[in-house]
Amino acid sequence: MRIMREFFLAGGRRLSYVDFGGPGVPLLAFHGHYNEASAFAPLAEALAPRWRVIALDQRGHGESERAPSYERDDYVADIEAFHRQLGLGPVSVLGHSLGGVNAYQYAARHPGRVTALVIEDIGAVVNCDWSFTERLIPGAPSRQDLVGALGATAPYLECSFRQLDDGWGYSFDLEHTVRSQKALNGDHWSDWLRVTCPTLLVRGARSDELAADHAREMVARRAGRARLVEIPAGHVVHHDAPVEFVAAVRSFLSEVEE
Repeated sequence: MRIMREFFLAGGRRLSYVDFGGPGVPLLAFHGHYNEASAFAPLAEALAPRWRVIALDQRGHGESERAPSYERDDYVADIEAFHRQLGLGPVSVLGHSLGGVNAYQYAARHPGRVTALVIEDIGAVVNCDWSFTERLIPGAPSRQDLVGALGATAPYLECSFRQLDDGWGYSFDLEHTVRSQKALNGDHWSDWLRVTCPTLLVRGARSDELAADHAREMVARRAGRARLVEIPAGHVVHHDAPVEFVAAVRSFLSEVEE
């Protein structure tokens, strides 16, 4: 793969994305909180060359600029600008957690622009707990110190580690992340039910974010247009069970693109 990082302006704010390259069918990908576009590198490699993953650093994450607002409409507008910047027609879209809500809201509000949707471990009703964010160590003198302080959560955040002037920290801001998490909370059933394209909902069987009953209800209320796959994993399915996650995504996309 020939990986390229690009930048563009959306609403006067600079956003960045990573194009993992290749000749394949484009798949737009949107990460969750604490992550950035680079989190999808293993997925992009596994799906190549049939699919070409293009992932956005969403506002306030990665190399994209911080923002004064992290409301639902802000994120959806960023995706619209990103899609337009790429000059692509209708595409498949994948989103995890925060990125999953952003993805299905984009699909609901721009139905002709999304051909297939993969939503990873997030519901139609979100009740996000930001206490973890408030407890995160803001930085450390070295990368090793940061990893040690984070313990078991370090592997989930390491794609966002950055060397700063005074040590090591993250490519996201803790205060901004809390604001984004608060704005993510709410009842989003209306958007979920407006999605018309084929949809795969992937749930981690050990998820503390998406309850099994809620996932089944999401699929049942879109009978015939959505399906559920449960994988032995936590909330970050693509990290905990990458082989199984890739297999589910590949099978679904292959079927809908026939």
